[in-house]
Amino acid sequence: MNDPKQQKILILDFGGQYNQLIARRVRELGVYCEVKPYRMTIEEIRAFAPLGIIFTGGPQSVYREGSPHPVEEIFDLGVPILGICYGCQLLAHHLGGEVTEAADDTAREYGKTETSVDSTCRLFAGIPETSVTWMSHGDYMARIPEGFRLAAYSVACPNVAICDESRRFYGVQFHPEVNHTEYGREMLRNFLYTVCGAEGSWTMAGFRERAVKEIREKVGDGKVLLALSGGVDSSVAAALLAEAVGDKLTCVFVDHGLMRKNEGDEVEAAFSGRELNFVRVNAENRFLIRLAGVTDPEDKRHIIGEEFIRVFEEEAKKIGFVDFLAQGTIYPDVIESGLGDAAVIKSHHNVGGLPDYVDFREIIEPLRMLFKDEVRALGRELGLPEDFVSRQPFPGPGLGIRVIGDITKEKLDRLREADFIFRDEVAKAGLSGEMDQYFAVLTNVRSVGVQGDGRTYDYALALRSVVTQDFMTADWTRIPYDVLDRVSTRIVNEVPGISRVLYDITSKPPATVEWE
Repeated sequence: MNDPKQQKILILDFGGQYNQLIARRVRELGVYCEVKPYRMTIEEIRAFAPLGIIFTGGPQSVYREGSPHPVEEIFDLGVPILGICYGCQLLAHHLGGEVTEAADDTAREYGKTETSVDSTCRLFAGIPETSVTWMSHGDYMARIPEGFRLAAYSVACPNVAICDESRRFYGVQFHPEVNHTEYGREMLRNFLYTVCGAEGSWTMAGFRERAVKEIREKVGDGKVLLALSGGVDSSVAAALLAEAVGDKLTCVFVDHGLMRKNEGDEVEAAFSGRELNFVRVNAENRFLIRLAGVTDPEDKRHIIGEEFIRVFEEEAKKIGFVDFLAQGTIYPDVIESGLGDAAVIKSHHNVGGLPDYVDFREIIEPLRMLFKDEVRALGRELGLPEDFVSRQPFPGPGLGIRVIGDITKEKLDRLREADFIFRDEVAKAGLSGEMDQYFAVLTNVRSVGVQGDGRTYDYALALRSVVTQDFMTADWTRIPYDVLDRVSTRIVNEVPGISRVLYDITSKPPATVEWE
């Protein structure tokens, strides 16, 4: 949020794989932060008014031409800086040290590493002298800058961490943000509270108050149309917007024919009884016509995103002039659709999938800077029932990105039944609370099977389930074999056209949660 009184940490993104995890850790410690591209100008940084700055890791070498660097003036702001991995090497490189490629057997480290720290350095205050950290660097600091001193070392690398207490500059070659670093949370807490002087003012109650105020100021006498899917994000957005603008809000639920079994009716039943202007639009035919023959997942997302907007524009005209379109976009959506120089992992239909022209004065995304667990916390703060807040995520493009290849109604119906069986057996086994997202995917692979006395050649179905805290990283769920057996047996017997059931055991990264 844009509250000038709010304490903020600026995280400059240099392309590392753990950048968003840093943000999660900082917020978990009660301090607001935002991830910004490393190309921020000094004027933009001053305007942001950070309490402290964190340089992230990155895949490049600071001494190579074309590698990312911050503006030089950043070191003269008088603001504390913590450099992590590549960020540590940036500090050394810019302030007079020397960074070089590590020799084969010297100073190059990957994975869990026993590390010794100097607890007189404020970054490591109260931390045991020796603990395990998570390393991932092929370069190292051959010479540290003047004014710095060594603050940690390992067997392979003498320069694991550096500090300049007078300027409040700190650099670590390892990653304190990952769970593998035993005391990483404590190190980050030391930086935020001991070094930067944070007060821990980032709370959902405070966010709610600021968000409501900002939304009221922005909307004024205007009208807002919310794209309501019935999922966690849009439900929380609906509650927040309703508190802010009351009857100026209309929630439009577009049933695009890509929902799970009975889901459209369930969403209507859940919201039509509330004090909201609720509108359901049955648009299955128009979406399936637009998607006919489309196989590329990015094309699917863009088509679905554009068609959503066109439906919302039509509904807005029926309501009367609507100034604002509101969406339940959250931070991972923004990140995965490309933040700054970040690669596009997948375009979210409500971010990267939006068409170039949108017939609304402005788009409001009140949850845009929140991670999933923060959205759930906000939902509880707003008094939403737990079944809404804890509901597993469902992507806006729906089953359109869970049918691999071309989309037909027959395939969608087949997937709906299989997905329902999977969710039904998970619920019967009492495992729902142990999984953060679980679903079925109809692949475009067909394989030979035998049913009765006949040979079949039907589709393979994949099951996917993950456990995660923030959906930026996720691990596959260890579902008991007997549950998987029941699911598989029911699907191949009850759903025509499916002859084989697979279970996806890939974590994120390297995979994403969804297949497309």
